[in-house]
Amino acid sequence: MSKVFWKGSALLAPVPAALVSCGTVENPNVLTIGWTGIICTRPPMTYISVRPERYSYNLIKESGEFAINLTTSAMCRETDFCGVRSGRDTDKFQVCGFHAVPAKEISAPIIEECPVSLECRVTEAKELGSHTMFLAEIVGIDVDERYIDSKGKLNLQQCGLAAYAHGEYFALGRKLGDFGFSVRKKKKNKKTPK
Repeated sequence: MSKVFWKGSALLAPVPAALVSCGTVENPNVLTIGWTGIICTRPPMTYISVRPERYSYNLIKESGEFAINLTTSAMCRETDFCGVRSGRDTDKFQVCGFHAVPAKEISAPIIEECPVSLECRVTEAKELGSHTMFLAEIVGIDVDERYIDSKGKLNLQQCGLAAYAHGEYFALGRKLGDFGFSVRKKKKNKKTPK
């Protein structure tokens, strides 16, 4: 198989099509972010990269807080809208029918309609060129209880999460395995006595 070489670009995909909420419950704003991920386990750390010209940029920079809200396939149109419209002239919560609810640990709201919200507190802002990366500690997670089973396990596959890849949105598909399944020893079947 031959490969074609391209110059370096932002072609790491898929990424979450996340809705980042900021501001306050009384004056909330939301923007769509694809440039996010986990950067550390202990302490739990994440990042978002935001262009300085975005309306949300100063809200996050001044408060030092935001929430990453995971989106579903059913929210795809609203997710796209929040990425192409500015909070300077549009109340995106109202237009999209989102409900800003108080977070437990931060002043920024979370989005009630999202199955999972990560409450984040900025620890550092790094200017990198077109974007500023806000490094943040995840200080709390809010999970819709309908996605937690009787054993307290989160069942993300039931959420119908959406992903973003090179300008397109996708519904996440079926589960292929879980962490470590490739090396896990198979359970032996106990033979029943005759």
